[in-house]
Amino acid sequence: MELAIVPFDSSSKENQTLYQEWFNYADADGDGRFTGNEAIKFFTMSNLSRQDLKQVWAIADSRREGYLGFKEFVIAMQLISLGQSGYSITHDLLDSEVMEIVKPPQMEGLDAQLAKKKRKQKDKELSVSPQPSPASYWFSTKSVKKVSASSVTSIIDGLKRLYLQKLKPLEVAYRYNDFVSPILTNSDFDAKPMVLLLGQYSTGKTTFIKHMLKRAHIGPEPTTDRFVAVMSGPDERSIPGNTIAVQADMPFSGLTTYGSAFLSKFECSQMPHPLLDHITFVDSPGVLSGEKQRTQRQYDFTGVTSWFAAKCDLILLLFDPHKLDVSDEFKRVISSLKGHDDKIRVVLNKADQVDTQQLMRIYGALMWSLGKVLNVPEVMRVYIGSFNDKSINDSVSGPLGNELFQKEQEDLLSDLKDIPKKACDRKINEFVKRARAARIHAYIISHLKKQMPAMIGKAKAQQRLIDNLDAEFVKVQKEYHLPPGDFPNVEHFKEILSGYNIDKFEKLNKKMIQTVDDMLAYDIPNLLKTFRNPYG
Repeated sequence: MELAIVPFDSSSKENQTLYQEWFNYADADGDGRFTGNEAIKFFTMSNLSRQDLKQVWAIADSRREGYLGFKEFVIAMQLISLGQSGYSITHDLLDSEVMEIVKPPQMEGLDAQLAKKKRKQKDKELSVSPQPSPASYWFSTKSVKKVSASSVTSIIDGLKRLYLQKLKPLEVAYRYNDFVSPILTNSDFDAKPMVLLLGQYSTGKTTFIKHMLKRAHIGPEPTTDRFVAVMSGPDERSIPGNTIAVQADMPFSGLTTYGSAFLSKFECSQMPHPLLDHITFVDSPGVLSGEKQRTQRQYDFTGVTSWFAAKCDLILLLFDPHKLDVSDEFKRVISSLKGHDDKIRVVLNKADQVDTQQLMRIYGALMWSLGKVLNVPEVMRVYIGSFNDKSINDSVSGPLGNELFQKEQEDLLSDLKDIPKKACDRKINEFVKRARAARIHAYIISHLKKQMPAMIGKAKAQQRLIDNLDAEFVKVQKEYHLPPGDFPNVEHFKEILSGYNIDKFEKLNKKMIQTVDDMLAYDIPNLLKTFRNPYG
């Protein structure tokens, strides 16, 4: 089972050197990003039609980030060369053998412009290393108001700018980070897509990751007793949780809120692997069941799961044909995934251990169990298979089962392949969800502040508000015409609220609310419009 995310770069070293020189020329500001405006000027020299160039950009910018890095630039050049040779430019070309022999395209007037540039820089060396994006410094500077629109060179940069200038002030004013989610950092925006695996003990979570990476070892054995983030790195090593949580370039700083008890049960396993250049896997401890549930964990397992669910692009719930019961802790874990239903996929693993008739009954029982826990009328996608390196047991599953497992594996692989392509869209989606949640949070906090008396009886008034918090939520919903499904969990909100003095909260700042409303209505659509395909 192979998972090739990005087409193999087969261009020769000679061509690579030439493409690097072209990329350095086309990337006028030297930030390592070849933007749409730069593409319009550079691609024109190929003399291809606008429709062909539109297709070239769409294929090369598969992640829809609004720019091309060097690897994507090389792919674009190869596609342009094939277009000049008469090929129809389609996605199928990426997997074809012709990509291995394609020569650099003919770019009219480029040699003369390169020679002119070299004459101007005869006292300077042509640097091939890209300069860091200005966005990497925005989170460490005190004045974010000075961040200009011209320094935004991608959709992600645009989201960073909007967050710092428009959404973060609202979150800080109404303590959104204390109630819902920590303040976002630069690494949260730049993080690679993540896949979270959840399930009871011995359902094959760690084996699933090994199968994807073709590795015999990725973490603690024989059972994973901690959360393990499997990431790309220059060599194989394990980094302890306390260390990884304070690294500025890692998206795990928010986990410090769960304390050392959790961080001692968290580690990062780094290794060089092509797949990990595009996806990070998060392995989790087995969810407790039976008598084990009486043993309390030393940290908030459900809270940690919810934190990872918000950050991840895909959540895989793994089940074993012999372990279909949904324990109390598993129910709490699945309930904590509320709001992320679109990310959840169910995997019925080790399905080759039962025959076809048993598999039908097990599938039905699993859907019935999940229906009760998820409490939704729609049936979610369930992948059936045996995701390990062993050959499928034909003697039990039969030829029909073997064919079914093969198709199911291909469907799951297709889902995983789409993750990097949809990563930018996912970040936009999560940003909009966060903005709406922060807006509702501000309404709730300011409403509670408004209900407090001016002088005496503040303690009694606060307790009354906490006891009747669900009724106060209804009042906020009706007053501001907000959807009830977007409100936070009442019991969780009560628990946090009891540790604060409501009288110290901020009153409603209508200007801040209007700023976030304008951001959702105008700024984000304009950002997407700016960094869409430059050819329409």
